[in-house]
Amino acid sequence: MTSNPSTPGPLDGLRVIEMGSLLAGPFVGQLLGDFGAEVIKVEPPGVGDPMRVWGRHKVEGQSLWFPVIARNKKSVTLDLRREAGQAIARELLAEADVLVENFRPGTLERWGLGPDELHALNPRLVIVRVSGYGQTGPYRERAGFGSIGEAVGGLRALSGEPGRPPVRVGISLGDMLAGTLGALGAMIALFGRVRSGQGQVVDISLYEAVLTYMESMIPEYALTGNLRERSGSTLPGIAPSNIYPALTADGEPGEWVVIGANGDNVFRRLAQAMQQPELAQNPDYASHEARGRNMAAIDDIIATWTASLSAEEVVSRLEAAGVPASKMYSARDMLQDPHFAARGNIVSLPHPTLGDFPMQGVVPRLSATPGSVRSLGPALGQHNAEIYGGLGLSGNALAQLAADGVI
Repeated sequence: MTSNPSTPGPLDGLRVIEMGSLLAGPFVGQLLGDFGAEVIKVEPPGVGDPMRVWGRHKVEGQSLWFPVIARNKKSVTLDLRREAGQAIARELLAEADVLVENFRPGTLERWGLGPDELHALNPRLVIVRVSGYGQTGPYRERAGFGSIGEAVGGLRALSGEPGRPPVRVGISLGDMLAGTLGALGAMIALFGRVRSGQGQVVDISLYEAVLTYMESMIPEYALTGNLRERSGSTLPGIAPSNIYPALTADGEPGEWVVIGANGDNVFRRLAQAMQQPELAQNPDYASHEARGRNMAAIDDIIATWTASLSAEEVVSRLEAAGVPASKMYSARDMLQDPHFAARGNIVSLPHPTLGDFPMQGVVPRLSATPGSVRSLGPALGQHNAEIYGGLGLSGNALAQLAADGVI
């Protein structure tokens, strides 16, 4: 479906200055922009955000990633390393609501754009600072990408098969977790500003963003001595909850389904669907605790059953029985799935050279003031005249700044 912003987003009227590149900082801007904020992306003149050229797969030499991460944004160019660029940045920030940045800690301060200077200029400004290790502590000046955050935050140590090296998820998960919490932090700070009238700093580190999602890993070790380890596709002691082999539509091996039937009632329904109701009465499998002790055995029984059926048939039978199950979705499946279509999960906008450009839609869903995708990532400096003209800079002044390499 094509995104259709029929009503202003709930953040309409909020001005966000994004001084970030790559993923974590710009994902904060993407989330805020999806809900109507005016997000002004500040990029280095001539080169822009590296995301403009990132991605293994390109069409006509163009990134397929940047139109998504920079959707709903305006682009201006500005050399923040030069005094003239810093002076313009102060003018932008004097009237802004939120600044998002993901430079190495101390960078803004060296440019005269640190929180103390900016809050003296604009006390209501919310400053979201995304970094590898945070703005304080002995590691604050270390470089950090999402992969490092995943390692330090504990995720990588748990990812993969037992006895094999840790693996990564096929997306930049650490960056996205940090960006999500950065957007949440911005909204919390803005809500606080309603009462106090004052802005504040939101300090987001990549490793802490990952650590936040690590469930009971810390108390498990501190209080019981248990150190979580890689467990592959299973959850130790939780069964059945795993992936199981199935056939393709052509009757060949190669598909996988995930089944979650670890509750006693759900397991009984699974046993009925498998036409093996006696499993639910077997003392080795009848209770949650028993299945946890015998998870390898019960997984083998289920795998023998699923391997004889197509993935579609397994899912169909378990759906009828009320057992949570699904095949593994790819982008192809998502683009063809009727539920994705009904929910508007994939939205499309026209790209100036690539035609119809599909991407994931906006989450979360709001009933009265939903978010929307209004534009794809802009051309570098596309909004210079609009934004800088709003600061009172004339066409001649802009031309001179461009000639000097400031914008």
